[in-house]
Amino acid sequence: FFALSGFLRVATGFDIGLSTKCVVIPKEMDMCHKIGYSEMRLPNLMGHTSMAEVILKSTTWQHLAHTDCHPHVRTFLCSLFAPICLDTFIHPCRSMCVAVRDSCAPVFTCHGHPWPDSLDCDRFPADEDMCLASLTKEYKYLHKVLPKPACQACPAVEEFFTHKKVLEVFCDNNFAVKVKLSKKRTVFGDQEYNIECQVEVITQGSLLPYETQSVIQQWLLINENCTQRMTLTHRPMVYLLVGNIEEGIILVNQVYRWQRRDSQLTLATQKWRYHKCL
Repeated sequence: FFALSGFLRVATGFDIGLSTKCVVIPKEMDMCHKIGYSEMRLPNLMGHTSMAEVILKSTTWQHLAHTDCHPHVRTFLCSLFAPICLDTFIHPCRSMCVAVRDSCAPVFTCHGHPWPDSLDCDRFPADEDMCLASLTKEYKYLHKVLPKPACQACPAVEEFFTHKKVLEVFCDNNFAVKVKLSKKRTVFGDQEYNIECQVEVITQGSLLPYETQSVIQQWLLINENCTQRMTLTHRPMVYLLVGNIEEGIILVNQVYRWQRRDSQLTLATQKWRYHKCL
């Protein structure tokens, strides 16, 4: 509750009545864990009446939450799918919906879908009512704004190259990240990706080591069509992602498949320490 208290606008809500009950947020809804409360109201604000329905319908949204497309995307989604157990339902404010929609709609577009009608922002109360309000302005002062990945055309996966060519590509970009990718199927039949990142000794640009895992994972989730091309089998594969950060946007320009005995990539990363770009 304390995590949400800053979002609340003081006014009147509406009574829940006796038709709802408090239940523990299930482990399958990991997007709604560590958000400040552990129990939710059922039925929820999406009209789901059973826990099985809540889990099933929330799986596609968990993917969106993991992209971190907006600072409040988890708060917004969990207020609908797993509303906090208070005496009244607390809706997200229309302003929060608009802020999340404007940031996250491009993720839907990237996957070939429009912003869903079920989350039409006009259905949510205005900010003067009791609702969860967006604190985006305050957020910018309290948190460092990280560079964001964008939906983009998939770079070709290079498998044949020389270390000299790789060094030229390093010179033209400002980060390179070694990524280990594997995929598994969830209990619902969806694909889920395991992503391990390791920063190579390449110029990192605006990326810091502790941020790399997060932002590269976001890029792979937003550009899932690219990730699918890289993970054709369930066997773990290693890639080197090379790209630029331009005006706060992360773009991956080159992808190299790192074979087990790839001397050219190893040689390029070793020579990079002493390499002088033209």
